[in-house]
Amino acid sequence: MLQGNYEQILKLISESSNLPIDEVERKIEAKRAKLSGLISKEGAAQIIASELGISFDKHKIKISSLLPGMRRVNITGKIISINRVVEYNKNGKSGKIGSFILADETANVRVVLWDTSHISLIESKQIKENDVIEISGADIRNSEIHLSGFADIKLSQALIENAQTKISFHKKTIANTFINDNISLRAFIVQIFGPTFYNVCPECNKKVSELNECLSHGKVVPKKSAILNLILDDGTGTLRAVLFAEQIKKAFSINDFENSEEIMLKREDFFGKEILIEGTVRKNKISESLEVYVNNLQEINIEDLIKELDK
Repeated sequence: MLQGNYEQILKLISESSNLPIDEVERKIEAKRAKLSGLISKEGAAQIIASELGISFDKHKIKISSLLPGMRRVNITGKIISINRVVEYNKNGKSGKIGSFILADETANVRVVLWDTSHISLIESKQIKENDVIEISGADIRNSEIHLSGFADIKLSQALIENAQTKISFHKKTIANTFINDNISLRAFIVQIFGPTFYNVCPECNKKVSELNECLSHGKVVPKKSAILNLILDDGTGTLRAVLFAEQIKKAFSINDFENSEEIMLKREDFFGKEILIEGTVRKNKISESLEVYVNNLQEINIEDLIKELDK
């Protein structure tokens, strides 16, 4: 959850209910106390909003203020990237899924399309990168915007000049992590597997065959790459973290993978370390368990942590 979300949703409830902010806060804290503190402030705020009959479909919400479980929300944003449409066939059901990244001045978020009429807007290029669009009737699931057939998308004349193109990572615990979340996680390294080394094409970085042949570039002189798996524990659960070549190089302060002995020595220094990672949660195709693909990794700096807590 991005910092400031609670304050923004608090203000929205206050404005919609004509109640002073301090009274809304008392209701939220009373709800948390009734539930023995097992719910976050943001979650309690959603319950209070529902009890007060507040519907988000009458308000335009900034992306940084979106909360899991919101329904029928309205959002305006700029499309900063579009993913290819994926076809699926699972459990006897088939169809297509479309998606893109939407941004405003506060943050960005993945938008998932399930309805064929919405998906056709991408396929026919009626909506494309850099278009500003208005979405109405959207639902928020697992930190994503999901559009059913009841939602609507249309082009907007609004100007969004400072769209947040950098991926927004949300502070999470392992127990509260879901597939496709972009998470910021503080945890301890309790196990390390690898690194496993393999050869890749120097042009496209894809794995080559045993004969050093690339599907796209034919016979090549390969370069060495690697993958490393960490098991993280934050006290709420465990999660596998996957580091690919560039992240391993940054973490171990190395330029290549030629000196495997040096890498293994540096690997030993990581055991038991407390780290902060940012990454995207995916489902492992073999084990069906969740894992996080790491974008950034750094050791916890106690002095910086104290300064953050003081704030």
